[in-house]
Amino acid sequence: MGKLIVFEGVDGSGKSTQFELMCDRLTKENVQFKRLIFPRYSEPSSALIKMYLGGELGENPDDINAYAASSFYAVDRYASFIQDWHEYYNSGGLIVTDRYTTSNALHQGAKMIASERSSFFKWLYDYEFGLLGLPEPDLVIYMDICAEFAAKRLKRRQSETDTHADIHENEAYLRKSVECGLQAANQFGWCKISCISNNTERDKCEIHAEAYDKIKEFV
Repeated sequence: MGKLIVFEGVDGSGKSTQFELMCDRLTKENVQFKRLIFPRYSEPSSALIKMYLGGELGENPDDINAYAASSFYAVDRYASFIQDWHEYYNSGGLIVTDRYTTSNALHQGAKMIASERSSFFKWLYDYEFGLLGLPEPDLVIYMDICAEFAAKRLKRRQSETDTHADIHENEAYLRKSVECGLQAANQFGWCKISCISNNTERDKCEIHAEAYDKIKEFV
């Protein structure tokens, strides 16, 4: 079997930036790997995800329960695995991905109170890795950030790119996702990397160096 490394974090955490920096570095170092980004919005398997995020199934995230919404994303990952990377992974290949099953833990677990989340996390891992047969990550790099900074980054990104928020991208939901992400990280032993130091955003290159220290043993 191969190795699977996941970059995870709430919206506005800088997760995708760190994912891109790592992919660029691995490419320059001639490391053989396959990069993945979830959800796959250009593929038919993401149809329900787009309906959900666009508010077609309910204007608020809580309108769709965590188990149903998790299934939308799981189907897209399953289709990706079967279509794109199961042979490469099964032959020993390295996979680096922006989001994975771990995103359901953050965004769907946020719909629950803290005492309900542990059983949801267990169900989620059993469902995707046990019943669906998706590979379990070898390493999850979790971008640890407070909701206030994440919200500021998110608004800045939306302004710079002239994009509109989806139903997950509001500060109240972001706060719940941050709380839920830390709970999941502690339960599953994800590798937490702080994005903030002394109430200031850390430099992206400094964060990248820390992430690479965690990843290099897998490449």
